[in-house]
Amino acid sequence: MTFDVQQATDTYINSLGIEALAKATAYTSGSHWILLWGFLISALTTWVFVKYGILNKIDAKLNKRSLWLRSFVISDAFIFLSSLLMLPWSIYSDWWREVSYGKTSQPIEDFLSQGGISLLLSSLLGGLFFSGIYFFIRRVGQFWWAWSGGLTAIFITTMMLLGPIWIEPLFNKYTPLPQGEVREALEVLAKQANINPDRIFVYDGSRQSNRFTANVSGLGSSARIAISDVALKSASLDEVKAVTGHEIGHYVSGHIWNLIGTATVLAMLFFYLANALFSKVSRSIGSASVIADPIGIAVLLLCVSFLTLLAQPVINFVVRQGEIEADQYSYQSVNLPDAMATALVKTAEYRNPRPNAVQEFIFYSHPSVEKRVKAAMEWKAQHSK
Repeated sequence: MTFDVQQATDTYINSLGIEALAKATAYTSGSHWILLWGFLISALTTWVFVKYGILNKIDAKLNKRSLWLRSFVISDAFIFLSSLLMLPWSIYSDWWREVSYGKTSQPIEDFLSQGGISLLLSSLLGGLFFSGIYFFIRRVGQFWWAWSGGLTAIFITTMMLLGPIWIEPLFNKYTPLPQGEVREALEVLAKQANINPDRIFVYDGSRQSNRFTANVSGLGSSARIAISDVALKSASLDEVKAVTGHEIGHYVSGHIWNLIGTATVLAMLFFYLANALFSKVSRSIGSASVIADPIGIAVLLLCVSFLTLLAQPVINFVVRQGEIEADQYSYQSVNLPDAMATALVKTAEYRNPRPNAVQEFIFYSHPSVEKRVKAAMEWKAQHSK
């Protein structure tokens, strides 16, 4: 009897049930609107800073200080204060909405506590990064955007390298995966990818999210496989192997370098275009700042945010290609297409599995679950004995 790929795919997707599919569609559609509303609220926040001259007042107290110190303090202050101003929106979009859809069980006090840590880190690191940007604007001249792209590459690479060691443990507890069949199976996959088996961890992902997930993070000696406790509790051994094989696929395929390269090119493009847009945007919201002055960081970031929003289809396209390659690696190295399919169906609870082509092209950083399940079934049809 011939294996029917489409029928098998439909069976997996429909196993969610009509109610769950409708809920996933509503959640996904809302997430797309969140992108637009988030930008509009950030634009309003920028206007508030300009209207009340908040950064000008901070700068007035630093006018005899060095450019580096002024850039650092003003950038740090804007990131910190604007995040506080947008806190109600963040609570709604990142916590309340997730709770209402059953995607998290995190208490509000823990959400705010972790948000505070994240805010302090982003303020500090953002201040350092933008002090470098303003150094290039002042010292390099018209090609500052190219140098700033290089700075972006160095910054992202450093964060990738140090993230698993210094940053991620601030938000979750990572412990070695206990001995047992899961660890034994993942050690085999790790050795195939030249990842030290001692770098296999389990972390309390359920603290922030009820989502089924695993990941490979870090670079070189800091690379590690991390499995959420949600996955260990809700997935079969085969599902854990299939999903981990996918994540390792990102690592061995060098997708992290693809992302760094893409981010670098986009950073150069965004800074170049922001340089052209800055004066018009600044005047339109009543600011007299110039791009070389740190008090214009609010306008600069508004320009970059707008360009990032427009570039979402390009960014998502690059990421989707990596996801397709990682799926293929899992099929080749683990060869558990049915386990991959059942694991993917679990992710469909928070990502509409059947978007139309336009929705997928613009908004989806992963191929639709339906497409991915169908690819798994096609693999099964081609390689089943």
